[in-house]
Amino acid sequence: MADRLTRIAIVSEDRCKPKKCRQECKKSCPVVKTGKLCIEVAPTSKTAFLSEELCIGCGICVKKCPFEGIQIINLPKDLAKDTTHRYGANGFKLHRLPVPRPGQVLGVRGTNGNGKTTGLKIWPAGDLKPIFGRFNTPPDWEEILTHFRGSELQSYFIRVVEENLKTAIKPQHVDHIKEFVQDNLGKKLEEMDERGMMEEICADMELNQVLEREARQVSGGELQRFAIAAVFVKKADIYMFDEPSSYLDVRQRLKAAQVIRSLLRHDSYVIVVEHDLSVLDYLSDFVCCLYGKPGAYGVVTLPFSVREGINVFLAGFIPTENLRFRDESLTFRVSETTQESDGEVKSYARYKYPYNE
Repeated sequence: MADRLTRIAIVSEDRCKPKKCRQECKKSCPVVKTGKLCIEVAPTSKTAFLSEELCIGCGICVKKCPFEGIQIINLPKDLAKDTTHRYGANGFKLHRLPVPRPGQVLGVRGTNGNGKTTGLKIWPAGDLKPIFGRFNTPPDWEEILTHFRGSELQSYFIRVVEENLKTAIKPQHVDHIKEFVQDNLGKKLEEMDERGMMEEICADMELNQVLEREARQVSGGELQRFAIAAVFVKKADIYMFDEPSSYLDVRQRLKAAQVIRSLLRHDSYVIVVEHDLSVLDYLSDFVCCLYGKPGAYGVVTLPFSVREGINVFLAGFIPTENLRFRDESLTFRVSETTQESDGEVKSYARYKYPYNE
């Protein structure tokens, strides 16, 4: 079994505190006791360093760390060749990338902390480049393009590099808008309007009544709708929306989905990270799922049709890889309530939605 696994060691920069402990991880490591540098740490170190090549996976250091700052995780060995990015020697590790396609909406579903933010930074080739875990000798763009040769990602990155594609991103945490938008929302949106469609989007997203207010004066739902509108009015080749349905009610989510789909052109890319499965179903043309361990590693599945992708996420099982990433499947149960009236038992659905012909 060991030869079929690859081991990763994660050291939390927030929790690992060599100055406040006795370096129990190093002192208890059986490999260190044989004279090999499996764990390197001193009271003056910023964090401990764990060698994944020398680690035998005993887990003693994990138990001995007083601050719970170490994780040792076994992964299928095949994933090693699919490493897309890593922040450092014992940092978060991302395997594979979702594959955007021009003229279609890519939906991404996964748990927070599994690499969605890292992926969003890589896709537009802005803050991060895929370095394949080589943080000491990162590859240049020529090598990156060669690595993805023959795949849809190669075509995408070629366009990003050669055509200097412009990206517009709606962030996940819309509350941060309050820190950057000092003017009233209407004035800010007018400054950002590159497509001359401010009037249309304000009507669609029901923003007219808040345009005179400042960002600190509006609710989370109003900030969310403003953030979607701010991306919509941009002239861009790549549109990215991170959790656009948060804070919105059902009707507003449906309208937001319609607005996002209206951005599609034959040569544009639209990528949506979404937790609401009904919105994801309505919005997407195909779906990639992310699984892993929050803060430690994330793995991106190959693209599925919308129905397949949602079913894979619910089941916690990837049939194409014969891999289970969650012990239990997620199921929905429809329950009913009963009411007695004049000795007669009547059954009523718990929720009821109007249906129009």
